[in-house]
Amino acid sequence: MRDFEDPPNTTVRPTRSVVVVGGGVIGRVTAWRAARHGLDVTLVEPDPVTEPADARASSTVAAGMLTPATEAVFGEEELMGLGVRSARMYDSFVTEVEAAAGMSVGHHRTGTLLVAFDRDDLAVLDELHALQRRLGIATERLSSRECRRLEPHLAPSVRGGVLASDDHSVDPRRLLRALARAAERSGAREVAGSVTEVSSPGPDGARLGVRLADGTVLPAHQVVLATGCWGDRITLPAPVLPPIRPVKGQLLRARVRDGEPPLVERTVRGLVRGFPVYLVPRADGEVIVGATQEELGHDTALTAGGLWQVLRDARELVPGITELEITETCAGLRPGSPDNEPLLGPTRVPGLHLAVGHFRHGVLLAPVTGEVMVEALTTGVLPEYARRFAADRPLSGGAA
Repeated sequence: MRDFEDPPNTTVRPTRSVVVVGGGVIGRVTAWRAARHGLDVTLVEPDPVTEPADARASSTVAAGMLTPATEAVFGEEELMGLGVRSARMYDSFVTEVEAAAGMSVGHHRTGTLLVAFDRDDLAVLDELHALQRRLGIATERLSSRECRRLEPHLAPSVRGGVLASDDHSVDPRRLLRALARAAERSGAREVAGSVTEVSSPGPDGARLGVRLADGTVLPAHQVVLATGCWGDRITLPAPVLPPIRPVKGQLLRARVRDGEPPLVERTVRGLVRGFPVYLVPRADGEVIVGATQEELGHDTALTAGGLWQVLRDARELVPGITELEITETCAGLRPGSPDNEPLLGPTRVPGLHLAVGHFRHGVLLAPVTGEVMVEALTTGVLPEYARRFAADRPLSGGAA
């Protein structure tokens, strides 16, 4: 495979044009930030942002938990550090997005309570709490009684918990709409279509070309692939995109009945016989309940078994969930990289960038990803703190 270089003595135009492929949260935050920095941005997305739950975009299905503390996993300390950094950006990020878009993103700042169903779950939770302390993440270990004092609808059998007061949540559907509007107001344009190929060089002296299914070719100086787990459907100049595996999550949306008090005041995450489950409340009475984690390729079928598992485990922690009105069931595909960490920034094809592989953390990592990608687009390099997540790092699962 030859190395790619810009042809010598060739005028590349337009020098500030960027095509972002993908209209999930990661693609849209990149498009907005790039447009705000004066780049000429076009975002390509086959599905309109107003669609309520298209399974192509995990962002429309995601619960929107911003929980680096309760997402901490052994062996992923650096990733959690990036998550903490992004979470600390969220207040100012939300303020900026809401001001730019003129609409709310449903930011909910009541913290997260992680609870354990049995003694084995409690032992896992205690190990997680120790990891959180080593990472400098502020959390508080609580007894069963203290957990129920915070959330009276918890089952008496809950063994104990950890309170992460700094964790919060956002409504990803509102965030998507706000980012789309903010990008448009900043000068970005959107093209409805599916990308089939990125070529090098592109038309009219451009460094790259982005071909759509209808045959249109968009010239670009730089291209960002924010394609989730769908990038394998695009032909690229070189194998710079490693396998991104889809991980299905089934969840449901429910609502407390009119006049009834909230079921939970804050995000409740739990372990039930080793299986994770969560309940994420919205200010309007909606509760998101999820989610399965299934590696079945691009399958997005809703199954009785998957939804039963979610409801079964949620009921063990919060019995009152059986009284809620179910308003929607949905499934999305999380994009997992070979090492479960995002791939950000330049590849060995000049001008071609990745912003993929965010797995469970796409909404959480939106602010920091926007910052990282603008740095890459304007300077050609990643910030020091993000270089571990470089798109061209060696990976055992495929090319990068």
